[in-house]
Amino acid sequence: MVEQLVTSINGYLWSAPLIIFICAVGLYFSVRTRFLQIRHVKEMIRLLFSGKSSNEGVSSFQALAMSLSGRIGVGNIAGTATGIAFGGPGAVFWMWVITFIGAASAFVESTLAQIYKEKQDGEYRGGPAFYIEKGLGWKWFAVIFAVATLLAMAVLMPGIQANSIAEGVSNAFGIESTITGLVVVLLMGLIIFGGVKRIARVAEFLVPFMAAGYLLIAIAIIAVNIDRIPEVFTLIFKSAFGAEEMFGGILGSTIMWGVKRGLYANEAGQGTGAHPAAAAEVSHPAKQGLVQAFSIYLDVFLIVTATAFMILFTNSYNTVNEKTGEVLVENLKGIETGPAYTQAAVDTILPGFGSGFIAIALFCFAFTTIFAYYYIAETNLAYLVQGKHRKLAITLLKFILLGSTFYGAVKEAELAWAMGDIGLGIMVWLNLFAILLLFKPANIALKDYEEQLKQGKDPEFNSTKLGIKNAEFWANGYQQDEQDEKKRAAN
Repeated sequence: MVEQLVTSINGYLWSAPLIIFICAVGLYFSVRTRFLQIRHVKEMIRLLFSGKSSNEGVSSFQALAMSLSGRIGVGNIAGTATGIAFGGPGAVFWMWVITFIGAASAFVESTLAQIYKEKQDGEYRGGPAFYIEKGLGWKWFAVIFAVATLLAMAVLMPGIQANSIAEGVSNAFGIESTITGLVVVLLMGLIIFGGVKRIARVAEFLVPFMAAGYLLIAIAIIAVNIDRIPEVFTLIFKSAFGAEEMFGGILGSTIMWGVKRGLYANEAGQGTGAHPAAAAEVSHPAKQGLVQAFSIYLDVFLIVTATAFMILFTNSYNTVNEKTGEVLVENLKGIETGPAYTQAAVDTILPGFGSGFIAIALFCFAFTTIFAYYYIAETNLAYLVQGKHRKLAITLLKFILLGSTFYGAVKEAELAWAMGDIGLGIMVWLNLFAILLLFKPANIALKDYEEQLKQGKDPEFNSTKLGIKNAEFWANGYQQDEQDEKKRAAN
């Protein structure tokens, strides 16, 4: 009964109109910004390491690491495998396409998050709920988004990450899901009870470390199978357009799964990346917008692509026609769709090592994603609950998220993914509509940033001068805390 209801809701949320809407919005932003995702790549890289943290905000790199901790998760390993399982190798191409288009959407939502951010309890807060209320003046719509995001981030989405951790650990080490769930909850509690600064510090250390190790294994697999490079790329591109006979009958699924899993991995337009973007200490909103746009390149073009290549270069996948149930490719008999594909791929060059390595990688990826979910949920709760009840509500939120994390570790994977897709679908619909209506202030910020760069300045933002209303934080220009200025001067 529950499974049928969840499947039915997903069918509506992830129907063809959403796929078209996502692509259309991303293309619109790309054209209107003159494809900033190409023009400003050099500037994106420069900004990654230029910012400093402050008493109120984290550095640009820490904000990047926090958003990457949310993006680099199960979607990069299990999600990529699922896309290939139901969409064939061509789904990888559509993951790339939606990521390139989505970079413009990521810029817009993250820039808006900075424009309309607030200072609460000594920390910067911002995100879709804040820019919807301030930019559109629709308090009711902002509340709907905040409630939907709170439900998705604290209840629905953590289960996917925890479930994949438990599954990977069980496959590799034979440890029961209950034990794995308890360990994850204990470690998670130590981090989220330490506040946003602790989350940022853990992300800053763990995200680059885990990504580098994962990429090294992928490079090793490609090197061993280097003669298959032309074959694999041909398979991806032909399958993407239905030109490969074996996958010609599932072209619709190829595009749908590629877009869906690509969006799940890069989160562009979903609104999640906007939350940590707002926490950054920057002198101009466009700075963090550009950093966040680049973050989805790092996520998909490196980590997701690494996963896809490991699977495809070693033929470690099965593909099924969802509509008919026909098995199109069966290279791994009796293997469940998900992390096991990547585990099998690693085992081809390091026998006996694959299961353990992917289990550890999944643990790191999914673990950091859960605490990114917590931060997003806390930000929306802080928006909804004001005054003296906020601290109590945030404490309660921590226990709810830990409970949903443990529950996700012990329930069925299929239901976990379906419930997570519902949470993601709701957020995407609401946020895309909002940023489409709020493109003007984001575009004003981009043009202002580009003009100041041409003049050789380090851009600073003044919302009053630019005629952007309700951006109180920037009303008098960039105001750096006096203590932070002294700290910067000393460094």
